[in-house]
Amino acid sequence: MQYYDPYWEDKNFEERRRIRAEHRREHELRQKKRTRILFASIAGMLLLCTLFALLAVFLMDGKKDGRKAGEKAAEEESQEIREIVLSEADPLLAGSIYSNEAESDRELMDGLEEAKLPEGSAMTLVEMPKQGSDDTALLEAGALTGVALLNTTPDEKTQAVGEEVDSAYVILVSLEDNRVLCARQSDARMYPASMTKVMTVLVAAEHLRSMDALGEIFEMTRDIESYSYVNGCSNVGFSVGERVTIADLFYGTILPSGADAAIALAEYTAGSQEAFAELMNQKAEELGIGGSTHFVNCVGLYDDNHYSTAADMAVIMNAAMDNPICREVLSRHIYTTTHTSFHPDGITVSNLFLRRIEDHQPTGIVLGAKTGFVNQSLNCAVSYGEDEGGRAYICVTGSAHGAWQAIRDHVALYSKYFDAESTGGENPSENAAAAQEDGA
Repeated sequence: MQYYDPYWEDKNFEERRRIRAEHRREHELRQKKRTRILFASIAGMLLLCTLFALLAVFLMDGKKDGRKAGEKAAEEESQEIREIVLSEADPLLAGSIYSNEAESDRELMDGLEEAKLPEGSAMTLVEMPKQGSDDTALLEAGALTGVALLNTTPDEKTQAVGEEVDSAYVILVSLEDNRVLCARQSDARMYPASMTKVMTVLVAAEHLRSMDALGEIFEMTRDIESYSYVNGCSNVGFSVGERVTIADLFYGTILPSGADAAIALAEYTAGSQEAFAELMNQKAEELGIGGSTHFVNCVGLYDDNHYSTAADMAVIMNAAMDNPICREVLSRHIYTTTHTSFHPDGITVSNLFLRRIEDHQPTGIVLGAKTGFVNQSLNCAVSYGEDEGGRAYICVTGSAHGAWQAIRDHVALYSKYFDAESTGGENPSENAAAAQEDGA
């Protein structure tokens, strides 16, 4: 039986009440603390939201400023490139073409009257072939018109090509006599490969609006890079987004046989490669070779419907060498593109055919050339040369077994007929044997 003691009962009650009071105070403190934390959290979130809002506004303003700064920098870069291109350091523009549209262009032609050339004619690093009085050159937007068509029909004096020449398709034409000196399957269909690019630069040059257009800027696209990469083409090495001059595209199309430059030139001229190919075919019709030459691209990639003949390529080369822009580009050995943010020192390119043949050509000089290769055509080349008497020739070869063999074929043909023409006989030069050495 439990004994009831009022004293201890009252004492326990007081203790319990004290403990409950402490619990209530602790609970109230915890509640106040939670409330303070909640308000602090809310205040912190509001502060963060405010900061994020201010940051977003700042970034948007910075982006606008950055875009404006980028546009300004791009504009300044374009202007800088333009100033370089329009300077006398660039032979494609320095004294190449006269334009009535800009007074500054007149300063580039200070020596025009002294050279006794008609206003609007070319003054390039390589002298133009001697023209008759009836063949007055007319320049309009950088293009020469009224060029006499080249005779590529063999006659009774045309010689057969000797065994020293490996190429299956051959033609050598004397421009002075406008006759075929020798030929082998010159009218047979062949695939021109990158010799196509001679027509590419010719059409592009004839469609330039003015001299100033050579200093305009074209931005390289990923589609151009992809097309070139997928088809295994040779390239200048321009980068996606790189802003390059039209002058650089001309040089890049010929010297390194750059597909990126050729496609860019086509898109700049006609909007697309397909539309540009139509212009190429129109030019072929104008030159009288539309029935035996047809193009479907500006690069020279193989296609059953992309074909020409050795004779037709001689006609195209003749027209190109009568165009001041094309003549300068086809005659250039080494060129460095204008500097950009992608290539601060520019890109140095060269015409390997011209650089290689100059050490192996014993007579005369080869002034302009373009090579080509696809599996279906093997190695082909078209060149323009002059003998020691200044007489001009165009040589085209196709289906040679090796790049150096194509060069040796041109050396053999030029050496033989340069000497024969200059002496009035038909004896090959003693130096012709040197054409057989392996320059590799």
